[in-house]
Amino acid sequence: MTRLTGLPPGMAVRPARCDDAVAVCALLNEIDLLEIGRADTELAEIQADWKRPEVDMARDSWLLFEGGRLVGYGLLWDESGGERIDIDHYVLPDQLPGALHLFELMEARAAQRAAANGASQAVVHLHLNIAPTTDLHALRGRGWRPVRRYNVMTRQLSRTADRSPTPPQGVTLRPCLTEPDRRRAHALLQESFTGHFDFQPRTYEQWWVDIDAEHADWSLMWIAHLDGVGGVGVLRSDNHRASMAWIGNLGVLARARGHGLGSYLLRHAFGHYAALGRQRIGLGVDTDNSSGALALYERHGMSLDHAVDTWELILPA
Repeated sequence: MTRLTGLPPGMAVRPARCDDAVAVCALLNEIDLLEIGRADTELAEIQADWKRPEVDMARDSWLLFEGGRLVGYGLLWDESGGERIDIDHYVLPDQLPGALHLFELMEARAAQRAAANGASQAVVHLHLNIAPTTDLHALRGRGWRPVRRYNVMTRQLSRTADRSPTPPQGVTLRPCLTEPDRRRAHALLQESFTGHFDFQPRTYEQWWVDIDAEHADWSLMWIAHLDGVGGVGVLRSDNHRASMAWIGNLGVLARARGHGLGSYLLRHAFGHYAALGRQRIGLGVDTDNSSGALALYERHGMSLDHAVDTWELILPA
């Protein structure tokens, strides 16, 4: 693996501070425009990331400057408490020396975090657009490899065509407006996604921070109840993106699959957001998901907007 020994001339690195959020948002939107053709990063997303209890901003965030211009950004967090470490790494094109230096700093910190957890190695994951501003040849040279692909699927909405569906027999739907329902939604998501690739168990308190619950619109999260059984499915969505409504999670318990609940929850979201006047809705899906989620979304008219690869690096801790 290629290793650098110092910061390239004319460049500087420092941790991010609270008042840097606007500049970081602008950088990420500049990269969005290059990678997917639209600015798609919201300031609230960055601020929520920085509130994660697993992030020590002084040691787990990096801003890369060329002169006075912000050209790169990195963030590291540890949800597993073990060997699995996650990073975000964004850099403008034609900044390879600085990008590699940023990788060097972040990889060293990942190994340090894993070692502090008592792990013998760090398994580091990074999500990148399949046509990123990052130099993939250089990334492979550092030992990184792609291990999974996610599709961002989107669909146009229509007030006339997308009306609220009739629930399957015995199924009722209600929003998570009470604390017991929110805790049930969390439990349903934990159970329905257990065993999926890269799933990390989260306590209710951790999940609360993950989804920036203080600013969440709980009327946009619904639990599906089956008579005689209880809660068997959940859909979490949000309406803060300018480009589209967004489905963050759609989960159905394994024992309740095969009865149309996933389709019902999906069509409910279509109808709800069409009634609000949104023209587009999107979600992310693991293309190797064993539950058949990708096929479900395609059957309901969702199509590929762009794809993201999970890259992995294994380091001794």
